[in-house]
Amino acid sequence: MFLKLKSSSISSLFLLSYSAMIFPLTCYFVMQNTSFLIEWNIFSMSSCNMSFMIILDAISLSFSNVVCLISGCVMMFSSSYMSHDPFLKRFTWLVMLFVLSMNLLVFIPSLPALLLGWDGLGIVSFALVIYYQNMKSLGAGMLTILANRIGDVMILIAIGILVLQGHWIIMFMSDFYLTTLVGLTILIAAMTKSAQIPFSSWLPAAMAAPTPVSALVHSSTLVTAGVFLLIRFFPFLSTCAFFKPTLLFISVLTLLMAGIGANYENDLKKIIALSTLSQLGVMMMSLGMGMPYLALFHLYTHALFKAMLFLCAGAIIHNSANTQDIRSMGMIYSQAPLTITCMNVANLSLCGAPFLSGFYSKDLILEISLFEPTNFLMVFLIFLATGMTAAYSLRLSFCSLWGTAKNLPLHSKHEKDYYINFATFTLSLCAIMAGFFLQNIFLQFNPCPFIIPMFYKMLTILVILMGLFFASILWDEDFLPKKMSMTKYFFNTMWFLAPISAQPLTRFSMLLGTNLMKSIDQGWLEIMGGQGALMLSSSVSKINQTMQMKSFNFLISLMIFSLFFTLLMNILL
Repeated sequence: MFLKLKSSSISSLFLLSYSAMIFPLTCYFVMQNTSFLIEWNIFSMSSCNMSFMIILDAISLSFSNVVCLISGCVMMFSSSYMSHDPFLKRFTWLVMLFVLSMNLLVFIPSLPALLLGWDGLGIVSFALVIYYQNMKSLGAGMLTILANRIGDVMILIAIGILVLQGHWIIMFMSDFYLTTLVGLTILIAAMTKSAQIPFSSWLPAAMAAPTPVSALVHSSTLVTAGVFLLIRFFPFLSTCAFFKPTLLFISVLTLLMAGIGANYENDLKKIIALSTLSQLGVMMMSLGMGMPYLALFHLYTHALFKAMLFLCAGAIIHNSANTQDIRSMGMIYSQAPLTITCMNVANLSLCGAPFLSGFYSKDLILEISLFEPTNFLMVFLIFLATGMTAAYSLRLSFCSLWGTAKNLPLHSKHEKDYYINFATFTLSLCAIMAGFFLQNIFLQFNPCPFIIPMFYKMLTILVILMGLFFASILWDEDFLPKKMSMTKYFFNTMWFLAPISAQPLTRFSMLLGTNLMKSIDQGWLEIMGGQGALMLSSSVSKINQTMQMKSFNFLISLMIFSLFFTLLMNILL
């Protein structure tokens, strides 16, 4: 039986088995609140130790568990979705490398060794984004890897500065005179990986990858690496005065930008990508308000329902003649009821509907934002963005699921694929139950008890209902402008971030390269180098030749005169 399985199915079984095996261990570590630090000292030079470390604690084990569970479901889905692909083994190896890089990042608390996972994520994500080999994929891959390289360089700078400490263990960072600089480099590194403003444009561009990769990247691996780094570094970073206010401001801006952009977007995968960006803003906002465990809680719940949302979107795209435009979909609920049920569960969980997994974490973060001493404008923008989430979720459902049929009438939908059904059903169970389960198991996720008035308690639900209400009234084919205006272009391109990130930088580098080539390589180097010497020797020999040919009599006379002059001088002397 196992010999007939595809490579993706074998890897899926391996990942799901690993996840099931470490689940009891995770529960033990969480309940006992213990952690093990295993260190291997490689060499020591002038009081600076080079060591390789592995940490086993509640955070690393639970993160690895969630990553492998989602990866297993995604690989099971790939067995059907990528079945036409002649290079399925290559795809499977790349995804397994991706999961390995994320596990390395999670289990290693030392900065130089952490680069193994950090850089591995960047390189493998580039290989996966350019998997469909065309110009669009290459452009998206280059944007992804170049944005992530900024973060890699920042980590390298932090490693260089921390030589002064004599060690790189994240757990034992001490307060020294370059704390601010180290904090800034780590913050920028996390912002690039988690696509916060101004590094947001690579996240929707990475949608050029196959849908299973998008599900993995946007749920639990690449984009959550930055959030995870800040959670690991949080005790050290919270000593920097600038860290929390800066992160709160940037995350709320990202949250708002993604919420507005998703309401204007028409590409199914890009809408879900912008919702990921919005939820990353929520996680960063939670960190900005000093709640690292709550950010991790939201990271887990979001990972589970977002992976399911992407898998359902992939099934819809696959069954809609590979079209991604929501304007050409409709009436899918009557053709694929199971997929649409799972998608609605994920959508409701994303909005924060009561008693689904997203509700437990998102509601708590929003309540604490009311409870924390923060700016009124920040709180207003947070709740506005929450309403936007409900609005674009309803718009997505209006267009693709419940709207009038606008697709090919002869194209049939089918839901008899056991691979897809197993993956979506497993993740939908997690999306329904995980929030309640995590809230009861992870006691440290719950902050100290606080009491807020009934109105504040109901405010989150009220904002979600208002978002749904306004979306149902205002959302119409005629409400959003059909022609591209400057306002629509501004919101569609993530506040001009997408064109600024790609075109001007490319144009500047290409113009600079062309000018340097023309002025130096084809200019001064040619004149001063071999070409110039050739031209000089050619012109001198040409003048010499001309003189010899045209002034023959003059030369004979000159020679006779020179001979006569020499003889005369000899006689006189």
